Amino acid sequence: MDGLSARTVSVIIPAHNEAPTIAQVVKDCAANTPDLSEVIVVDDGSSDNTSAVAASAGATVLLLDRNRGKGVALQRGIASARGDILIFIDADGQDDPREIPAMLDAFAPEVDLVLGSRFLGGFQPGAITRLNYAGTKFITGSVNVLFGTRITDPLAGFRAVRSSVFKRIQIEARGYDIEVDLLLRVLNSGGKVVEVPAQRSARSYGASGLSSVFDGLLIFKRIVQIRFLGPRVASTVTPR
Repeated sequence: MDGLSARTVSVIIPAHNEAPTIAQVVKDCAANTPDLSEVIVVDDGSSDNTSAVAASAGATVLLLDRNRGKGVALQRGIASARGDILIFIDADGQDDPREIPAMLDAFAPEVDLVLGSRFLGGFQPGAITRLNYAGTKFITGSVNVLFGTRITDPLAGFRAVRSSVFKRIQIEARGYDIEVDLLLRVLNSGGKVVEVPAQRSARSYGASGLSSVFDGLLIFKRIVQIRFLGPRVASTVTPR
């Protein structure tokens, strides 16, 4: 399979207590994903009715017995997905499923991972706090310095990856470090990554479970671990 031939697409949505938003996200993904095989919602130990709402909207729901973290939820979805291309999107409605076709169009034959860069696309008012913006810029600079890449948004949760990638890499992250874990292991395996613009909206309900300090340190630790315990990145990130 390459970017121009027939393919199947699985959308994977990790969710924790997102009952007010999950139905619309599922429906919008189904309506805007070419070659869709399935929409999978991984309920990460929710205490509300996220699972029931997602199932009613047409998703295949996978249940975790307790809140295990975003990385664990995504790995559970990856293990169950049938598609040639896997789309990852958050359940809070901040990402726009109408941008999924642009991600899929970026899959030239040599591309393994497509990032939906918020820094190429833009943040709508209220989409990110000043602290998280500054932290993301610090993480971005760290990745580029330590790995010699030119990337704008290594923490983009809205992304697409070939399922075949997981035959040659193993991701270990259990929490919000999943984004850099996947990105850097794809690059270290010789894979090509491109970025496309993606808009980020403000949450319409609730608050993010991300801790700026704890999760920021976890992410930075993962970057350092991969840099010094694994081979150097042999590829670059290409903006589109």
